[in-house]
Amino acid sequence: MGVEEARLRGGGWLRRAGNQKGQEEGGHRPGPAPGPPPHGFRWLWRLQRLWRPRGGRKMATEAAGALGLLWGWLWSERFWMPQNVSWADLEGPGDGYGYPQARHILSVFPLAAGVFSVRLLFERFIAKPCALHVGIQDSGPYQAQPNAILEKVFISITKYPDEKRLEGLSKQLDWDIRKIQCWFRHRRNQDKPPTLTKFCESMWRFTFYLCIFCYGIRFLWSPLTSGLYYYYIMELAFYWSLMFSQFTDIKRKDFLIMFVHHLATIALITFSYINNMVRVGTLVMCLHDASDFLLEAAKLANYAKYQRLCDTLFVIFSAVFMVTRLGIYPSWILNTTLFESWEMIGPYPSWWLFNGLLLTLQVLHVIWSYLIARIAFKALIRGKVSKDDRSDVESSSEEEEMTSNTKSPCSNSSSNGANRVNGHTGGSYWAEE
Repeated sequence: MGVEEARLRGGGWLRRAGNQKGQEEGGHRPGPAPGPPPHGFRWLWRLQRLWRPRGGRKMATEAAGALGLLWGWLWSERFWMPQNVSWADLEGPGDGYGYPQARHILSVFPLAAGVFSVRLLFERFIAKPCALHVGIQDSGPYQAQPNAILEKVFISITKYPDEKRLEGLSKQLDWDIRKIQCWFRHRRNQDKPPTLTKFCESMWRFTFYLCIFCYGIRFLWSPLTSGLYYYYIMELAFYWSLMFSQFTDIKRKDFLIMFVHHLATIALITFSYINNMVRVGTLVMCLHDASDFLLEAAKLANYAKYQRLCDTLFVIFSAVFMVTRLGIYPSWILNTTLFESWEMIGPYPSWWLFNGLLLTLQVLHVIWSYLIARIAFKALIRGKVSKDDRSDVESSSEEEEMTSNTKSPCSNSSSNGANRVNGHTGGSYWAEE
């Protein structure tokens, strides 16, 4: 896979810092004095230096001092760089191609808005026709019969009434208990997103992950080129779009975990680019993308009711996920960033930050691997991949089990075909980060 060629030794300033480490072992050599921030953000630094409070007001003076301290800490070379390395070292040519510049990151935000717009167009004009072609119906769930008493119980008390409460509602409404059970089941289905929506979301993620993985794997052995720059910025823009779209996408139980994942991913991509750690950054992104598109493909097959294809893709996804996240990532990536970089240049303040974020990702990998293994174990018992343990909607995560336990004779009349599908396959967008 060429991982050895993609390790931290590819960074020019890392080599210089490593060569100077031996001079420092005999005694401490202070690093350079704090200097201005990277070139792309110097306009803010100059603005802060030019601004001076008028009238000698104490509050304005304190505010200016606090702003100066905050800005100095934010771009402190002693925090972000090894000793004897400054921001100026990253502004010259490196290995004949040039170093990453902080100002490049500013292009991410309009690009993220563009990615989100492309997603909306893709889901409407490409994913939706594909879903209709494979037989997924464009219709909402069955609407439960309006009933003020049951609606109040559903919203304020419980979505899964026990036998005692069912008997009380039966006497109050003069309804059969089984009819009330059917009402609650239809009402829970009403909150679930239609299969068409889930299919379109998964098809967008599958398309992006597959394309970006094929594009990015070309740059595992390259220094900073225009192609690697586009790869880095596109990945960062995509995760920024996910950061905001997750509030409107299908809600799942691991919402908080995914939020933490997106924050860690955005921070890692941003600062690894600014600090010229693009070699290890490229590897981390490619390792994550390697399994993501397989998962989304399995979900697409599941929504289209191709169960054998879904099971096959899920097995392949599980194997790739375990190998990349629990094998290659800790043994090669973390080994390089934690131990080999320690020997080359030694730790410095931002070194702890970067490795802390990488270790956070590894903790999430272990959690997701456990969930995937649990789903795979259930699949061996049941003979097929079961629904996603996270569920589409948190409030209806146990709906299928509740339906089978109550043994209600009323059939599911949902018109979108969602309940003819075995939920969704495990994992969903656990790996996109």
